[in-house]
Formats: sequence, C-alpha cells, structure tokens
Amino acid sequence: MERMAGLMSSRIFSAILPVFIGILFVVIGNFPVGGLLPSPLFVLMPLYFWGMVRPDLMTPFWVFVLGVLEDLLSGGPPGVWALSFLGVYFMIERQRDVLAGLSGIGALMGFAAAALIACGSAYVIVTIYYWHLQPIAPTLAVLAMTVIVYIPMVFVLGLIHRRLVGALRSDI
Repeated sequence: MERMAGLMSSRIFSAILPVFIGILFVVIGNFPVGGLLPSPLFVLMPLYFWGMVRPDLMTPFWVFVLGVLEDLLSGGPPGVWALSFLGVYFMIERQRDVLAGLSGIGALMGFAAAALIACGSAYVIVTIYYWHLQPIAPTLAVLAMTVIVYIPMVFVLGLIHRRLVGALRSDI
C-alpha cells in the first residue's frame, strides 16, 4: 500500500512538472531585468519540448493556460500569446513525426520554425489589433534570443525529462 502511494505521488509529480516548468518560465521570461537585449520566450521552450516528447502532459489546455499567463504578465493585448502558442502546438502535433526525427542543427531549425510561427503570428495579431504595422525589429530580436537561449535550455529540459518525467513514462 505504501508503495502504491509513493508510485501515485511520483506519477502526479511527473505529470505536473512540465506545466510547472512552463509556469516558472513564464515568470522568468517576464521578470523585469532591464538591458539592451530582449527577453526570450522562455515559455515556448518547455511548450515545444514536451509538446514533442510528451504531448499527453502538455495538452492544448495547458498551452492555452501558459499563453494566457504570458499575456497577463507581458502586458500586451489579451489573447495574443495564447493564440500564438496554440498555433505552434498544433503545428507540432501535425509535424511531430518529422520534427522528432531531426537531430543536431535540424532539431534547432525545427524549434526555430516553431519560434518563427509564434513570433510571426503574435506580430500579425498585434498588427491587426492596433490596426497599423508594428516595428518588426523587436519581434526579430525576441525570435533570435529565443532560438539562441534554446540551445543550452534543451539540455536542461532533456535532463529534467530523463531524471524526473520520463522515468515513469511506462507507468503513466
């Protein structure tokens, strides 16, 4: 009985960890630091990673929740990031077999394509919302920073997945 309770609590922990990391990354990405470089879309990293590896743990509901949190904390128009992240998630869902087969620079290009979809759709939504063209340089800077920061972050997410989430993959 004690083993079952431990197994159940570890299942729950491994099931909520990807979403918790997504929420943590929303907060980190919107923490006011100041400086010359824009903050990358940290929340897109766990969204993409677990959307590919464990779509049962990063569902469209949680993607929407993370997008709404990003909208609330970033101070932009409501729904921009929620809609953009859902677009990325559905692209990942449709292209999972292709994207999962990539490694090295190809895998980075897969993430870059997802980040381009997120930033591009956010740009278009904001342009429509304010009814005039927005400057594109800030969006391109966020895109570049997101792709650059993803390189070391994918190793961290992979380690978390192997040690904490993926260890119970067959049990869930």
